[in-house]
Amino acid sequence: MVERVRGLLRMAEDPAVTDAESQAFTAKAAELMTRHAIAEAEARAERGEAPDAINRMDYTVTGVGGHGKARVRALADIAAAYGCQSAVRGNNATNADRTIILVGTVDALEALRMLLPSISMQMEASARFMSSTHVSDIRELRNYTRSELETERKRYYRSFVRAYGQAVAERIRDFRARLQEAAAQKGAEGSGGTGENGGLESSRGAELVLRDDVHRVSEEFQRQFPQLRKHRPERTHSAAGYRAGYRRGREAELGLGASVNAGGMSTLTEGE
Repeated sequence: MVERVRGLLRMAEDPAVTDAESQAFTAKAAELMTRHAIAEAEARAERGEAPDAINRMDYTVTGVGGHGKARVRALADIAAAYGCQSAVRGNNATNADRTIILVGTVDALEALRMLLPSISMQMEASARFMSSTHVSDIRELRNYTRSELETERKRYYRSFVRAYGQAVAERIRDFRARLQEAAAQKGAEGSGGTGENGGLESSRGAELVLRDDVHRVSEEFQRQFPQLRKHRPERTHSAAGYRAGYRRGREAELGLGASVNAGGMSTLTEGE
């Protein structure tokens, strides 16, 4: 399964494929990884094994263009949808790279390790295209200076990226919930709703394991980062960029299409 996912992501990142093809490959990869995590939880619960181990992963986020904070916020939201918590090192207002530190289950971190580069690639491509289009459109309205247009482009880009990440996170969170519900329903039908070792018990076991993962991740995160300060939010905001980013994030081909109303987590930064 992991090799299939890696193969799909290699095709998604191939410059020879179209945007639609790239999104379709990433969609299938995200779906496979999500289904795999649920299936693994069910299998462990059925065998009476210990839950998935908790680990840590450092992921480098580029600050190119001065958009590093927006990228961190977007990726932290997506990581939270996979049940991970995050801290950030070096998240300042410069073009320098920064590190987002993710704490989560081994399965969740492996999924993010493979998926985040492809999701980021799609997010950046959409942000570049939409911000350029926005600047071209407003240039027609009145005689903006070059400096004013560049400021508006940056505001739009950052708001777009933040909203894109939030929208993708909502879809992932809902997709995971629907997979758990489907597994529980299948288990109930297969066991007739009774029986100590039936599918229903297995599905309930998986649900409990996944719920317990959230608490175990939180405990480990607090142990590793007992003192954190809240990340200061960016002051620049573009309502048009946020709307466009959220819409594109909802429409992006991830194989996770369903409507939800869920919020994202706040980005945190490591305390001194």
